[in-house]
Amino acid sequence: MHYGSERPEILKHNPLKAIITPRPIGWIGTLDPGGLPNLAPYSFFNAIGSDPDMVMFSSEGAKHSAMYAREQGEFTFSLATEALKDEMNKSSAPEPSGVSEFETAGLEQGRPQIIRTPFVAASPAALECVTLDVIQLRDRHGTLLDRYMVLGEVVQTHIREEFIVNGRFDTVGARPIARMGYRDYTTVTASWELGRPSD
Repeated sequence: MHYGSERPEILKHNPLKAIITPRPIGWIGTLDPGGLPNLAPYSFFNAIGSDPDMVMFSSEGAKHSAMYAREQGEFTFSLATEALKDEMNKSSAPEPSGVSEFETAGLEQGRPQIIRTPFVAASPAALECVTLDVIQLRDRHGTLLDRYMVLGEVVQTHIREEFIVNGRFDTVGARPIARMGYRDYTTVTASWELGRPSD
């Protein structure tokens, strides 16, 4: 099977998110104009560079997180894990401005060191980020889309002590969750190592 702009009827849903998988979840914390914390998960998220460490998330629509990250110039990332999956899911509800998803999801706020925006205190790892740019995306014809990519530089990293093992972050022990297609998720439960030819 192959197709272009018109998807075959047999594919009732766009398979892109099931093909580009698993996608890490950017559990993004921001502050609204009044200083109230906002929290929402984004599966269009990833690291984009190191030294300095940089991350990005992309919003389909001018949603609170992207707009607040632009307006306030900062955001946080908290690692979404299996133990926090229900809270992560609750924070995805489309709450109106002025409602804190930290409160609706019953989450304690972690205290930032460099910026003002809190993170999820119970998360095994979190990042404080300064917003570098918010880019409104275009299609191949140059038409502006209601899609916004947020780029951030990491200025502080938080790791809970119990997840540092032999000088490394214990990814498997943290059991991060990732988004697949449709309503499917997966949990990191195993790892394997593969050396590079240059090693």
